[in-house]
Amino acid sequence: MTEVVVGRPADFPDGTHRIVEVDGRRIGVFRIGGRFYALPNRCPHQGGPLCEGRGLMGTLVADEAGGWRPRWAMEGEVIACPWHGLEYHVPSGRCLAFPELVLRRYDVVVEGDDVVVSPASIRRPPAASGR
Repeated sequence: MTEVVVGRPADFPDGTHRIVEVDGRRIGVFRIGGRFYALPNRCPHQGGPLCEGRGLMGTLVADEAGGWRPRWAMEGEVIACPWHGLEYHVPSGRCLAFPELVLRRYDVVVEGDDVVVSPASIRRPPAASGR
């Protein structure tokens, strides 16, 4: 895959995403907190259109003590597959229900007035945290 211009920064208001086509692949490009991320528009569970799910949201997590006093976390950083609801943390590509499942990520940079998507990053995803 080569680098592909997918729009201008103004095309991606903060807290939103768009689906673009890059080398015949549909990819969701997200802007969260001013940073860009890109994930495949395919949920590994059963191939659902992951990035076509409802907009960015947060999720409920257990408290740090491991009890069931849920708290809202990761506001604006989670996308849920519209087919079965599996949630993914966009910045890391990690599935929240199955943290060992990590989506391929694409690098996204702003070069001048262009948002550019390039091949998947080689870097390893961040270690699982207390979410």
